[in-house]
Amino acid sequence: MIPRLPFPRKIPLARAGTPLEPLPRTSAVLGVELLVKRDDLTGAELSGNKVRKLEFLLAEAQDQGADTVITCGGEQSNHCRATALAAARVGLASRVVLRTDDPASPPPTTGNILLDRLAGATIRWISRPDWAKRNEIMEEEAAAVRAAGGKPYVIPEGGSNAMGSWGYVACAAELAEDLAALPARPSTIVFACGSGGTAAGLALGAKLVGLPERGVKVAAVNVCDDRAYFTRVITRICADMTARWSLPASIAPEELDIVDGHVGRGYAKSRPEELATIRDICRRDGLVLDPVYTGKAFHGIISELARDRARFGERVVFVHTGGIFGLFPAAEELAPVL
Repeated sequence: MIPRLPFPRKIPLARAGTPLEPLPRTSAVLGVELLVKRDDLTGAELSGNKVRKLEFLLAEAQDQGADTVITCGGEQSNHCRATALAAARVGLASRVVLRTDDPASPPPTTGNILLDRLAGATIRWISRPDWAKRNEIMEEEAAAVRAAGGKPYVIPEGGSNAMGSWGYVACAAELAEDLAALPARPSTIVFACGSGGTAAGLALGAKLVGLPERGVKVAAVNVCDDRAYFTRVITRICADMTARWSLPASIAPEELDIVDGHVGRGYAKSRPEELATIRDICRRDGLVLDPVYTGKAFHGIISELARDRARFGERVVFVHTGGIFGLFPAAEELAPVL
């Protein structure tokens, strides 16, 4: 029995109750049972994990009387694309701050950038060095909205704060129901971690719905930064959630499993072997991964299992966090492995 939780108000945007599907041929190759929580199916244009967070964040924006949402991300940010489209759906304007190599010569309007523009988002391009000042830059955008008579609502990178992370508490509850229908066995829920909010929601949510008592763990494969960074970020978000909503659970740093060592060339930079993993999974089981998040994380799972077949127990539950639109700008890079 899953306990009742004090969920904040949300706007129903996600096609939630996403299926949990087997990957039979990849399971046979890896020697473990492999299931995929298809959060790439949370919508078409809103595909991926970000919309679960935005259900709560945009409800709070409405409650505060905002008319414009502001957020940030990399040039092909799934989060910014989802924010722009979700904002349009509920009648809010959007501004996105995007990081790129040369703001004076931004990248082509393709993939997520195309969808940002279709949704009417105002884009502000910033350099990689300026990314360190992204919060200050978003506040500049908020000040401009106020100066024009509007009311802004700022969403942090990835929607990763206490409010947004409720989206993945909800997903943890879904996973508890999914797994209750299957034979019990030692399992690990594994997913890509890029800003920490999904990890915080799943870690705290798993504890709240009793998954550890059923032999189910949670592990995040970081696709940028390192274990120390994400340990700080995730424990801070979880502490904020526990304090704000008086939750009957908390997360200590030593409880987190951050599967470090798979960042490779860096955030949004692929190695040939990672791209080959994307190809192989698609050809073997028809599952489409992306080069920034899910492909890198899945390659991390394969690498970990090659070193230790028992690393994740008898069953791996991979949360597919979306990212399909990021494949199209990577077409030239993918070409040699096709």
